[in-house]
Amino acid sequence: MTVNETAGASASTVTQRNPKRWLILVVLCLSSLVLVIDNMILTVALPQIATDLHAGPQALQWVIDSYILVFAGLLLTTGSLSDRFGRRLVMVLGLVLFGAASLLAAYAGSPDMLIAGRVVMGVGGALIMPSTLSILITVFDEQERPKAIASWSAVAMLGLVGGPVLGGIVLQHFWWGAVFLLNVPIAALAIVAALTLMPESKGPARPTDLPGMALSIIGTVALVWSIIEFPAKGLAGTWQAFVVALIGLAAFMIRELKAEHPMVPLHLFRNRVFTGSSFSLVLVTFANAGLMLVLTQYLQFVLGYSPVKTALAFTPLALSALVAQGVGAGLVQKIGVRPVALAGMLVLAVGSGALAMLSTDSGFWAPALAMTLVGAGAGLAMPAAIGALMGAIPPEQAGVGSALNDTIQQTGGALGVAVLGAVLAGTYTDGMPGSAPAAARDSIAGAFAAGDNTLVNAARDAFTHAMSVTFTAGAASVLTATVIAFFLMRGEKSTAPEVLPAGEVGRCPAPR
Repeated sequence: MTVNETAGASASTVTQRNPKRWLILVVLCLSSLVLVIDNMILTVALPQIATDLHAGPQALQWVIDSYILVFAGLLLTTGSLSDRFGRRLVMVLGLVLFGAASLLAAYAGSPDMLIAGRVVMGVGGALIMPSTLSILITVFDEQERPKAIASWSAVAMLGLVGGPVLGGIVLQHFWWGAVFLLNVPIAALAIVAALTLMPESKGPARPTDLPGMALSIIGTVALVWSIIEFPAKGLAGTWQAFVVALIGLAAFMIRELKAEHPMVPLHLFRNRVFTGSSFSLVLVTFANAGLMLVLTQYLQFVLGYSPVKTALAFTPLALSALVAQGVGAGLVQKIGVRPVALAGMLVLAVGSGALAMLSTDSGFWAPALAMTLVGAGAGLAMPAAIGALMGAIPPEQAGVGSALNDTIQQTGGALGVAVLGAVLAGTYTDGMPGSAPAAARDSIAGAFAAGDNTLVNAARDAFTHAMSVTFTAGAASVLTATVIAFFLMRGEKSTAPEVLPAGEVGRCPAPR
């Protein structure tokens, strides 16, 4: 191709770009933000909910878990439906459900009503999340996609860190239901903007894979439930659900491999970039799972921070992530996704190692530096890995591909919470004196409630050691992800992985 032809092709690409694409990105970010903020604010509101609704520990657990189960279980199905019936339509429907369910939750008069509201919110969230990323990759071309994904990820990070701060401010002036009312205007604004600015997009017409949908829901819900319940009930109380998950997911894979029109394109896993990105995301989200929860307890109980100061202490993590995402988007265009993803994972591993070295008297700067490294590593690695994964998916399957990405991250996060949570709890209990009360041996909060200074000091030491072991395990997980990405993503030098023709999707692209 001559220089003139190349310039002409480039100009043609630019003219084909949607002139409203950056406004569309704002809509997508708003839609994602409402989900992130809701989940983070809820954790701050749980004590007031427990008091006002007379909700016990089991009911509070279901307020959280009911959403997770429905959300994770429906992701693949809703992603497929968005490809079939329209991504904008499915996203708007999700926003309507999420906003309406938020009103129900805000004025719930009992734990059961609140749980019902959270279930419907989970359905709405499952409709929203795959559609946002699938619309993003169809609106933005490969040149601009890294910046768009970095912006989308940055907004999620702002919600992750800013949610607890916003929740604390709201709860100081209003009742706990106000944290759900915040969702309503955001959802309404996103709906109006989507209908006004966003074009509809969908994949080619194809039959709906109802057996695949049913098997994916059964297998995924059983797996996530097993992971959630395992720390409390152990294998004896969850093995039946694990068996159901194994049978359901195995039957789902067999169905998808044999179906003429499968819901999920499993042949994508033959693409080494897609596979490397997938496994890397699982391990990175595994390592990051529970980071906020563990550090929140460390900052409040060990270092003595107030709730608001604790939320503000996460500012270095958020700022470094935002800067890294912006820098990483530019680097991806120059050197490709693989080097950026590898660099990010190495920085994240170092940050996890720094968290593991914190002590009972670390002060402000040591946690701040460690969180800065974690934020920078995640800011570089996550958008690059997501961009690589999504770039390997044919545009006509963008919705279910986005759902597959979300499911991968949800599974990694759920596994991380279960496994690393068990490591934290077990190591803490082992580090406490055998003569300590059961409540003090179960949690650092129980030790503080006892009011015994000797017991409190022992709990601070035990928790700090347990946190160190937990973050060391997280660092090992990230290093494993780095090795996988190094070998499976090799040869990938473009701004996004090669999208193969429909008949060649299973073939690995040749190294360049």
